[in-house]
Amino acid sequence: MTIAKEKKNLLGAGALIGIIACLLVIWGNPKNMGFCIACFIRDIAGALKLHQSGAVQYLRPEILGLVLGSFIISLFKGEFSPRGGSSPLLRFCIGFLVMVGALVFLGCPLRMVLRLSGGDLNAIVGLLGFVAGVFGGCLLLNRGFSLGRSYRQSKIEALGMPTIQIVLLVMLLAFPALLAFSKAGAGPGALHAPLILSLLAGLVVGALAQRTRLCMAGGIRDMFLFKDSTLIMGPLAIFFFALIGNLITGDFHFGFTGQSVAHTAHLWNFLGMTLVGLGSVMLGGCPLRQLILAGEGNTDSAMATLGMLLGGALAHNLGLASSGKGPTTNGKVAVILGFVFLLGIAWIQIAKQKREDKQ
Repeated sequence: MTIAKEKKNLLGAGALIGIIACLLVIWGNPKNMGFCIACFIRDIAGALKLHQSGAVQYLRPEILGLVLGSFIISLFKGEFSPRGGSSPLLRFCIGFLVMVGALVFLGCPLRMVLRLSGGDLNAIVGLLGFVAGVFGGCLLLNRGFSLGRSYRQSKIEALGMPTIQIVLLVMLLAFPALLAFSKAGAGPGALHAPLILSLLAGLVVGALAQRTRLCMAGGIRDMFLFKDSTLIMGPLAIFFFALIGNLITGDFHFGFTGQSVAHTAHLWNFLGMTLVGLGSVMLGGCPLRQLILAGEGNTDSAMATLGMLLGGALAHNLGLASSGKGPTTNGKVAVILGFVFLLGIAWIQIAKQKREDKQ
């Protein structure tokens, strides 16, 4: 595929995803949260009773659809490839910290773009932090950071994440009494589009992201490392078309204050997304990309996704997640410790790589 065609495909996919995000808000999802990987995984953790925060409990079909959409299209295109074994436990831990950073900011990189398209200027602070984190990750890559190579895995392992999504979907459809749901008016978890529309939206976005390699971190990373603007076309198109949608629907509200599910603690908006950007580069992709890769059979990305699920649960059980009032003390400490952990991993892995190169 030529670069020009790849850019065109990314622009088309981003445009459709931006429109879908606006439609999901019209259909019932929280404003400026038509599609958020971090928030939705956190809601799923609540639905599974991994945390008890009644405001954020709903088994979001969009996430199930993302993985299944990637799985189905990769099977159809012959790109389902069972692989893994590249520091799975470290990836689990990094996924956990990426979720913590996202919930301190209150959104993943995808929601950051959607918040910006809705006029939320706090998202600009988050974007600056995210770019700083990706830049830091690029510096580590240039110094030789790697989590190691992946290997062929069995199909049974690779089918694990898609199978989990099917089981969760069956639970949602046939055994909802086993799950927890936010009560009406309790918070973001109680706001959701109809199940079938949410699932279809997830399937479409999953398929589009799989075909185009859409990644919020990848576009910025490639700009820094290779001066390649191809992948950045996707996020730009999402922003532009979501902006148009918000202007048409009246959901564009310019400013720092009064934004939906957001806070104005600029330092922690910045640092939270810096942690997300750094962790995303170390993982090889943003939270959205991890779900897509898990659908393709990548068990390392499946481990990162499970790390995000636990991160979403403990962020509320331990008081790490921010609220509209701002970040918590526990959340601030967790972000700082997160940087220490990630940089410690990087230092060890780089030193290991240098020793291997000398042998």
